[in-house]
Amino acid sequence: MRKFENYLQTQGYITRNVDYPSSRYPIERLAEIIAEEVEDASESNAEGRLHLAGHSMGGLVIRAMLKNYRPSNLGRVVMIGTPNNGSQVADFLKKVPLYKSAYGPAGQQLVTDQSTFAHIFGPVDFELGIIAGTRTIDPVSSLIIGHRNANDGKVTVESTRLIGAADHIAIVANHTFIPSSKIMWAQALSFLRDGKFHR
Repeated sequence: MRKFENYLQTQGYITRNVDYPSSRYPIERLAEIIAEEVEDASESNAEGRLHLAGHSMGGLVIRAMLKNYRPSNLGRVVMIGTPNNGSQVADFLKKVPLYKSAYGPAGQQLVTDQSTFAHIFGPVDFELGIIAGTRTIDPVSSLIIGHRNANDGKVTVESTRLIGAADHIAIVANHTFIPSSKIMWAQALSFLRDGKFHR
């Protein structure tokens, strides 16, 4: 997200690129960890609006955080390639040792069956814009997901959707590289400024 952060800075935004131990804890614990950073950022910018943007799992962490902690100056939220309804790729890989090691407990929460952990997310009662990708460069993931489902190589466009979102857009971008997409940057900026994507 560093290039995206730099872009937002050129547009006049004060940014904070939050890192978290994604492979060590489940999403609800990660949400607690970033809540501390978000609270600090909120207090440091008490007179302005605090926008949030998350790529992939980061969007889920934001959702979980906003259920239990919401900054008083919360602005808009942008999710980028976030598997809000899970990923078939995670379904396929969840028991593979390398996947379990790389993605940890949170990786087990990227599956399409969310019945055991759906309670960690609240309703979308904040301004949310969702950006999905439609370009896949991984033939194995494409085979798992199926060619009929528009996807970014990891997450289907349909899986990114959430009831209550203010806007949703799909762009030609791959899951891994969408944070570096200038098209994504421009669309995210549009939502942060105007509450809608540019068409």
